Amino acid sequence: MSEIKTTKEKLNFAEALGKLESVLSKLESNDCPLEEALSLFQEGMELLRFCQEKLNDVENKISILLKDTEKFIPFSGEGE
Repeated sequence: MSEIKTTKEKLNFAEALGKLESVLSKLESNDCPLEEALSLFQEGMELLRFCQEKLNDVENKISILLKDTEKFIPFSGEGE
């Protein structure tokens, strides 16, 4: 588990998203043993949390920057 955290600290958002897509692809292939699938699932969840944290950080920074404008619209988190 500490290996995932160490690796995660060195990733940027795009790299983490790419790794997450790779993990999902491996899990969807249905040809890995249960133990490997569990390990991949754990890694995927860590990467997902990392990506969500990065997106939340950016969202907060954008909200702060836009607060001074008259057209401030808080992020709703819903697609259009």
